[in-house]
Amino acid sequence: MTTLASPLLSLPGAVPGEGPDEAVAAHYGDLFREQRALAEGRGFVDLSHRGVVAVTGPERLSWLHLLLTQHVSELPAGLATEALILSANGHIEHALYLVDDGDTVWAHVEPGTQEALIAYLESMKFFYRVEVADRTADLAVVHLPAGSIAEVGKELVVRETAHGRDVFLPRADLEAFAAAHGPAAGLLAYEALRVEAHRPRLGLETDHRTIPHELGWIGTAVHLQKGCYRGQETVARVHNLGKPPRRLVFLHLDGSDVVLPPHGAPLRLKADGPEGRQLGFVTTSVRHHELGPIALGLLKRNVPVDAELLAGTTAAAQEVVVEP
Repeated sequence: MTTLASPLLSLPGAVPGEGPDEAVAAHYGDLFREQRALAEGRGFVDLSHRGVVAVTGPERLSWLHLLLTQHVSELPAGLATEALILSANGHIEHALYLVDDGDTVWAHVEPGTQEALIAYLESMKFFYRVEVADRTADLAVVHLPAGSIAEVGKELVVRETAHGRDVFLPRADLEAFAAAHGPAAGLLAYEALRVEAHRPRLGLETDHRTIPHELGWIGTAVHLQKGCYRGQETVARVHNLGKPPRRLVFLHLDGSDVVLPPHGAPLRLKADGPEGRQLGFVTTSVRHHELGPIALGLLKRNVPVDAELLAGTTAAAQEVVVEP
C-alpha cells in the first residue's frame, strides 16, 4: 500500500491525520473555522494522499463499462461520475471518482487502494485497446468546495460535482496551489461536511460484506439499466426484493460526551443499555460547526427508524438515510 506524505503538512498549524488520512493534515489549528470556510465556498482541501489512476486507449470507456457498476460507455467528456467495482457476490471492493477528458479517464480512489485496483484492471484487459497507469506519484488531488470562485488552469483535469470540484494537478505544484487558493482546510472539516451530506466512504462506511443498497449508492454509483458486470446478480436481486440486510443512518450524538465514538463502536438500543445486543456499528463520527457531534452508522434493516440508540456509550438519535 503506497501513500505519499503531503508537503502541505509543513504549513503553520498543520496536524497530521490518522489511519488512511495520516499523509495529509487533519486540521490547521481551527477545525470549525476551516469547516465554515468550506461551507461558504472558500479555501481548499488537500486530498493528495488519494490514489490517482489513468486509463487511456480508444476502447477505455466501452471496456470500463463492462467492469464498473456505472454506465460509462458514452460518458461525455468533462462529466463527473462515480462507480464501484464489486465482488462476484456483490460486495463493494473499490470506489472510483472519475471523469473523462476526451483522451483519458482519470479516477481518484481511497489512499493506498490504487495498486489492488490496477492489478484487477490489468487482469481484465484481454484484447481491449486500453492502458492502465498509476499516476499517484506525479499527480495530486485537491478539493475546491461548492460555491468556490477560485480559478484553475484550463490545462488541469477537473471533476465538478454538486459538492465541489476535485482538481488533478502536478504534485510538484501543491505548495504553489496552496499559496494561491488558501485558506487550507483539513480532512476533519471535509469529513464533517461529508457526514452532513450522508455520503459514504469506502473503508469507513463499508466492511467486507457491504453491498451498494445499504449505503444509498444505488443511483449515484450504480446504474440499474446497464449490462452485465461482476456482482450484478446481487444488485438486481436486492433491488427487486427491496431488502438489503443493513442500512446507513445519520446520527445526532449526545453533545455532553467529550470523546466521539470511534469507527466500529457498537450501535445498540438505548433501552437495552451498553450490554444489549449489537445491532450495527459507527462508521464515521465528527464534530460539525453547526450540528455538533454527528455520525454515520450501519444498522440492521429491521431496527425501528424511531428507535433511540447508543453509539458505544453515547446516546444517539437516528435519521433515516436508506429506507428500511
